[in-house]
This record gives sequence, C-alpha cells and structure tokens, in this order.
Amino acid sequence: MVTRIGDAAAAPSPVKPRHVLCLLGGEHELARLSDAASQAIEQFATGFSIDTTYSQDTADPQMSRSFGVCWDRVAPNAWTEADEAAVADHKSVLYVLGPRMSADNAVVCSTGALFLIHAVIKAGATAAKGESAGVAHGLARWAVLAQQASAALQADDDHALSSICRLAFAKRPLGNDVYTETVGNHLVGLPEVYVAKTLGTEREVASLMDEVGDELAQRGVQAVLKIRKARLSYASSYKPDDLKFNPYGIVHIDRR
Repeated sequence: MVTRIGDAAAAPSPVKPRHVLCLLGGEHELARLSDAASQAIEQFATGFSIDTTYSQDTADPQMSRSFGVCWDRVAPNAWTEADEAAVADHKSVLYVLGPRMSADNAVVCSTGALFLIHAVIKAGATAAKGESAGVAHGLARWAVLAQQASAALQADDDHALSSICRLAFAKRPLGNDVYTETVGNHLVGLPEVYVAKTLGTEREVASLMDEVGDELAQRGVQAVLKIRKARLSYASSYKPDDLKFNPYGIVHIDRR
C-alpha cells in the first residue's frame, strides 16, 4: 500500500512547481547549448536560468538508465533507436531551471520550456527530458510538440496549448495496485488524474486520463468532479519539496 503524505490535508498546498530541463549534447558542446538556452531565455523563456551546479561538459553514466524510465510510452513512435543511441553517446549535459509557477501562469511557463527545448535542439542538443515529471521524447516528437504549440498560439487557442504542454511534460500512465496515475499535471496548473485500473486496459486508461485532463482545463475542477462523479484529494505520495509534488491535488476517477 502506498503511503500518502498529507492525508489530512483539505486544501491546496502553497508550494509552487517549477520546470527542470535536461538536455544532452556532443563532446565539448556545453558552451554552445548554454548559449542557445541563454538566447531563448532572453527572447521568450522569461525567468528560466542555466544551472551551473550540475551542468557538465562530460558524459553522465546514469543518463541511459534515467532516460530509459522516462521515455513516453503513449505517443506512437515517441522515440527511436537513434534517440536511445544519442543518449548513450552523449558527452555533455545542460540543466535549465524554470521559475516558480502559479496555476495562472503555468501554461505560459511550460510553453516557454517547450520552445526553449526546441531552440536548444536546433542548436545541436541530441536528447531532452523534463525532470519535473520524468518524461522524455525523441527529437522528432519534441519538434512536433513545439510546432503544435506554435500553431495553438497563432490560433489563440488556450485550451489546445494547455493540452499540448501537458502531453509534453506530464508522464502517464504510472500505476499502483488500485489506480493508474499521471504525474506532472501541476506543470500546467492542474491536479493529477488517477483512474481506477478496473476501467480498462492501460492504453484505454491513458486515453481517459487525457480526456479528463482536457476537461479540467476547459471546464474547471469542480465541474469535472460533478460530471464525472469524481473526488478530489490532496494526499500525495510525494513530499512537498519533490519536483513531482502536485499542490493542486488529485482527481480520482472510479467510474466511466
């Protein structure tokens, strides 16, 4: 049984989430990747900063294992063997830290994070993942997500932009004995979605998670709770200082 932290909590936490981005490159490429990230920060990724403590111009032997558990398992062809090889062959690591976010500006910040990743990839990054939920995509998938976000911005479609950023930075499906879970919805200012495992296969449950995520962004939490006969909890398996901690709670879906 998973121990939940804050079982007695009945209100959102004051904790403000943030992005931590990890980008890999070739030999002696840290300076070039850092320059590209700095230019993106100056132009559009307001509040982001280069992490000089953990960025390094050498390989990190843990990266293959780390990316291995982070690859998106939902989108078709989310990564390729070439993407896995790029991780194994990397020679430099850049970390970028995002600003603390509120629910009101989370989508704006996440859009900046997505465009920053795209800019650094265009400058030569060979792999990228979001550390705040532990999700990685291949280079082609990152490019598609950035293109979709750009189109949503041009169309002034806030709901589409929220959905794209959620698909980019939230991880799903994860699971325990009872529920299949999301982690990372806080990066677009939304609660997590936990779906009872009895409601379908893993792929069916992942589709339902995405459907509920869109409803939360479009209709609001209270409307979804009523329509779905769901419940909202603030119990969490993550501590408040964990990047994966969601201060907006968890929506539990126990029926269709």
